Amino acid sequence: MKDENAFSVQLTSDTADAAMVCGIRVLLAVFAVLIRAVNPGGNVHLSELATVVCGAYALHSAALFALMHIRLSSMPGKAIYWYDVCWFGLIVYYSGSSNGYVFLLFFFAILAASFQFGFREGSRVTLMSATALMLVALLAETPEQRWHLLWCTSFLLALGHLIAYWGGMGLQQKRRLALLRDVSRLSNPRFGINHSLSSVLEKTRVFFRASSCILVLQDADSEKWLLRTATAANAGTSIEPVLLCASAMPALLAFTPEHSVLHVRPRLKWWLWMGGTRVLGRGCSKWRRFGGDAGERLVELLEARAFVSSPLRLRKGHGRVYLMSARHAFSKADALFLKHIVAQVFPMMENIELLDRLASEAGQRERQKIACDLHDSTLQPYIGLRHGISAVRQAAAPDNPLIDDLDKLLAMATEVVGDMRHFVKNLNSGQSRKEPELLLALRRQAEQVRQFYDIDITLRVSPAIEVSDRLAAEVFQIVSEGISNIRKHTRARHGTIDVDCSNGWLQILIENEGDGIPAQAFTPSSIATRTTALGGRLLVKRPGDGGTSLQIEIPL
Repeated sequence: MKDENAFSVQLTSDTADAAMVCGIRVLLAVFAVLIRAVNPGGNVHLSELATVVCGAYALHSAALFALMHIRLSSMPGKAIYWYDVCWFGLIVYYSGSSNGYVFLLFFFAILAASFQFGFREGSRVTLMSATALMLVALLAETPEQRWHLLWCTSFLLALGHLIAYWGGMGLQQKRRLALLRDVSRLSNPRFGINHSLSSVLEKTRVFFRASSCILVLQDADSEKWLLRTATAANAGTSIEPVLLCASAMPALLAFTPEHSVLHVRPRLKWWLWMGGTRVLGRGCSKWRRFGGDAGERLVELLEARAFVSSPLRLRKGHGRVYLMSARHAFSKADALFLKHIVAQVFPMMENIELLDRLASEAGQRERQKIACDLHDSTLQPYIGLRHGISAVRQAAAPDNPLIDDLDKLLAMATEVVGDMRHFVKNLNSGQSRKEPELLLALRRQAEQVRQFYDIDITLRVSPAIEVSDRLAAEVFQIVSEGISNIRKHTRARHGTIDVDCSNGWLQILIENEGDGIPAQAFTPSSIATRTTALGGRLLVKRPGDGGTSLQIEIPL
């Protein structure tokens, strides 16, 4: 929900900026028409054509402004600024070469493109503007006009690239601040440390447009090196650590914990001065070349062109983060920003792991206490109830009409005792509830409801779901409460439970058939409380047939 709100705010801000640019374009075009009408200057024939071109550009700008306000969700793309450059080139040409101030119109397109799309697009618009102005200079009537426009072209190139650079820097700073905000946001401890680390690695990989993001971390207890790799193939899933193999260990652990590393393989072999491995020591401000072929061996091992790496220092153990790219090269600024991310985020991850461990130990002690209480206060009375029902069943005559009901009660009590023993055993031992256990528990719950209450529950659980034991326990409780609500508050004989995962959200759908009577408005408090605690959202729908649909979404 927070991510969607942030995206909505960003979209609204971008739309407002685009509308403002369209408005300024209209004002600029109107002023150009007025200036040509009041003070045409130059050749009369050219002046009249210039007024016509300015008027056509004003109509073009007004049409864009109107479309922008009719369809506020559609923002102009990069092509609109290239059209501006073409219009400005025509205006400069038909205004006469003596009116050199008209070339300042090009700066509107350069400024807008640079601050909206960054340095590359600003540079492209600058080069196209300089090309258009140079063509006008070549078509000038006198050498003086030609040299004047060529000087304007050089000024446009210099100042345009400077504007593009600062515009790109401003846009990059916004993206960096957004990334730091996202990766610094505390994750829900119920999702576990693996989910938090996976989220940070994936967001970092996407930001740098890297092929993979690798975390090499030494386990403080076993002193073994663990490897986590975030790629586009496993995006959105929890990355489980694997033991670092012996063949990759020399390449990944070749650099000292004091160095940030930047390696670029040049596209051409004779451009060796542009590539190689450079390191930056702790407390140093100057990069130096790294002797040896460790960087080259690493890019060959992982089939990459470039990488940046930053050391990771924790209270217990140390490690290193790698960003690998197969297509483009990284810069020193990328390496420094990665170092900043590592220094800010991963100590927080260590705190999350510590809190998770403390919560697990406290939960283990609480489970043992609850297991003892359940055994003494709940399981024993059920065993006594089963013995009593069994004694009544044996004392009943064979022709007693309650024989079938007694058999059903005896079977129900026996199954409940077995389930409680299994539950107490798992609770006492702290057994993890992973996906197979979750599926079995939900199927067992649906089968009991069908057997004892004659309510058919259709259960559909996607096999691609990967959740931690804590989240699985919460999902089980939510689904159990939904089935209980169907049994206690409706007359439905059929229901549907659908559990799926899509776009980073765990989606749970609980439905029951209707009886033709419109259902009253309600909100299941227990399910709503659990969903809110997990950072999710609950939507209750009531179709006209009297059925009820609960749509639950939990962020992963």
